[in-house]
Amino acid sequence: MSNERELDRIDRDILFHLQQDGRLTNVELAKRVGLTPPPCLRRVKRLEEAGIITGYRARINPEAFGRGLEVTVSIEVSVSDLKTLEGLESTIAAYEEVVEFRRVFGTPDYYLRVLVADYAAYEAFQTSKIIGIPGVARVISQPTMKKIKVID
Repeated sequence: MSNERELDRIDRDILFHLQQDGRLTNVELAKRVGLTPPPCLRRVKRLEEAGIITGYRARINPEAFGRGLEVTVSIEVSVSDLKTLEGLESTIAAYEEVVEFRRVFGTPDYYLRVLVADYAAYEAFQTSKIIGIPGVARVISQPTMKKIKVID
């Protein structure tokens, strides 16, 4: 089960329902996908062993713990030496405010998704933690106006 073509309708239904609620019992999941519990559990285990299901986690409401402002940040770098880039990546990845961090092809070089309390907290984050990292040439920040669709 190493590629998408090998997933049938039931596998896709299992994935859909587990993405909606990872805490479903096997009995409830089986009922939703039209199986009895034993074959449903075998399919879930196969999906896990194949690396298609990589884990289960709780989704947290950022506003409930003081992180109501989400900012998408693009970063352009001014260097190309691997050591500096690795340092930049490890530094930024370690920040608890950064919930997603991607290196992309083209310009900009990186995208971050940052969660903070408010605009003052974001300003403090950017000025004290991002600006000044060796290799950072340009930072562009885009606060989120409205979330329309989010798939965790």
